[in-house]
Amino acid sequence: MQQLSVRHLLGIKDLTPADISLIFETADNFKEVLSRTIKKVPSLRDITIANVFFENSTRTRLSFELAEKRLSADVINFSASGSSVKKGETLLDTVNNILAMKVDMIVMRHASAGAPHFLSRHIKANIVNAGDGTHEHPTQALLDSFSIREKYGEVAGKKVAIIGDILHSRVALSNIFALKKLGAEVMVCGPITLLPRYISELGVKVELDVRKALAWCDVANVLRIQLERQQMKYFPSLREYTLYYGIDKKLLDSLDKEITIMHPGPINRGVELSSDAADSQHSIILNQVENGVAIRMAVLYLLASQVA
Repeated sequence: MQQLSVRHLLGIKDLTPADISLIFETADNFKEVLSRTIKKVPSLRDITIANVFFENSTRTRLSFELAEKRLSADVINFSASGSSVKKGETLLDTVNNILAMKVDMIVMRHASAGAPHFLSRHIKANIVNAGDGTHEHPTQALLDSFSIREKYGEVAGKKVAIIGDILHSRVALSNIFALKKLGAEVMVCGPITLLPRYISELGVKVELDVRKALAWCDVANVLRIQLERQQMKYFPSLREYTLYYGIDKKLLDSLDKEITIMHPGPINRGVELSSDAADSQHSIILNQVENGVAIRMAVLYLLASQVA
């Protein structure tokens, strides 16, 4: 069996193009499984996985949990809100207590960038990063690129515009790394206050006009404004943001070509995307959700082959 070049999935930055191809090929097989009447395989029957979420999550946590159960793994869920973390327990003590229960893999989301990297240096279990601060969200980027491949046959050569709050988005950074490794052209677009200062050094185009970005791209991956991570006001109001950067069906229909709309969720309808755009024939948002389970099954299956 082919193996990934890494023991943990901490970020797209650590993966090779061959790793990504292997994950996609494995996900293709699991998508076929998910289309069967019995959507379960015994691949991880002897593996115990802990979902350790120090930040709120709906889609990602449910997607991982479903992927684990489809693989027949034993699953335990941890939420920081009702745990001893509230009593002052450290991250390492929390995870070591979970591992003492003979857990093989950890899926972790944490508000601090680098938290899964720190853990990987101190514990033996395989770690999957389900989002660390504003750093990376690797499985989201993998499912996004997988969805583009499914739509167009390949990612190489496609023009992808990432539009919205780039500064606070872990999805944006992971997507840039994944798309560049797979040969796509990448543009970021948003208010200048929501673009990282050195973003162009990642080899991406920068555009401030959303209409020009949409006219350029084949795929628009639209991000929400992450108000919960903003410590100051980066634009006058949501209404003004929507006026200049909101995408609706009328705007999409005005283009001289048909483009694909993506969104990692949750959508702030009426802000970055109108309902008629999010629910239009341009959108593959629900395909992304479906593909998320197959991609996470693939990642867990491939990492589990390295469990000691």
